[in-house]
Amino acid sequence: MKVASTLILATFCSTAVSAFGLSYGTQSILKTTAPGMGMVKPVDITGKRLDISLGETTAPVGEAMESRGGAEVATKSGGLDIGLMLYFVFWYVGNYYYNITNKLALKAAGGKTGFPMTISSLQLAVGMIYGVFLWLAPDARSKPSVTMDDVVKMLPVAFCFMGAHSASVFAMGAGAVSFAQIVKAAEPAFAAVLAQFIYKKPVSKAKWWCLPIVIGGVILASVKELDFAVSALVSACIANIFAAFKGNENKKLMETPGLKERIGGVGNQFALTTIMGFFLSIPVVLVKEGSRMGEFIELAKTTPALWVNMLASGLWFYGYNELATMTLKKTGAVTQSVANTAKRVIVIVGVALVMGESLAPMKLIGCSIGIGGVFLYSIIDNLVKKKE
Repeated sequence: MKVASTLILATFCSTAVSAFGLSYGTQSILKTTAPGMGMVKPVDITGKRLDISLGETTAPVGEAMESRGGAEVATKSGGLDIGLMLYFVFWYVGNYYYNITNKLALKAAGGKTGFPMTISSLQLAVGMIYGVFLWLAPDARSKPSVTMDDVVKMLPVAFCFMGAHSASVFAMGAGAVSFAQIVKAAEPAFAAVLAQFIYKKPVSKAKWWCLPIVIGGVILASVKELDFAVSALVSACIANIFAAFKGNENKKLMETPGLKERIGGVGNQFALTTIMGFFLSIPVVLVKEGSRMGEFIELAKTTPALWVNMLASGLWFYGYNELATMTLKKTGAVTQSVANTAKRVIVIVGVALVMGESLAPMKLIGCSIGIGGVFLYSIIDNLVKKKE
């Protein structure tokens, strides 16, 4: 089991490093060698060297591969996009292992009465360190060129991101991970209400009809939940509210002229959001658990399971979120809906089995109805348009 986990971790890290911006393209390697250097030049019939610049006659390796189909072979096989499939796989693996290591860290810190806010904040700190490392590492990711005005505009998104993450950690610490994930699947219901009544962006009637299915599924799953806790339900709902606000605020943010170019990609945006989210979480940590910080430090010193799983969960959290962003950017709306639905099912069932959480028939039925409702909510507008 340990060997398998190590292999999965090593594979994920190597793929993530590649996906997160550590580029090692053929073009950059060729630039280090001047054209024609180190190669024997041709001679004429008198034996004199001919001055021929290979750089003027030879196409770049990347273009040559594309012209011969090499680029396609590198990424596709039999019509399948292998790179995109790997993104999906490691997105799911990252999400799965984040939920497990996060729960183990929470248990090691005392469970319900432990330090969920401190752990959630330190997870963001781990992501912040990794994001900064990518900016400083040679040949990795270019730094963003945002202004102070841009940073101020990004604060609402960062605050909602921090709130959603912290509330999710609270929910998973207070009850079963699978139950928290089922409640979090109801996020579209919160997003619809906010879009309709606060952001004045009407939601179609078809989507409104899907919401009772989602909510009904969550209620059914809660009825027979052996690890049910009101605090877990409330925390997961708060996480949904923050996530819904974050989605709407992010749409507004991206409408800022020139901001996308100054940020320099989704990777940099997530890094900036994580950094600001960490600093915004510090006051909350001090208010909520600051008086017990000495106890937490002693626990970390004497309980390796706490800091090891906290560090691992921070890396998994950052990794799977960035991979999810990259994956969803390459796919259409329907594919995204299917991918998110499959991810929820895998995480809920997989984590429940590993952590020994309840999987009562009523819970599974409610889970299926709720997640099915979320999937229908995501595609219902397209289905209605096709019929019209």
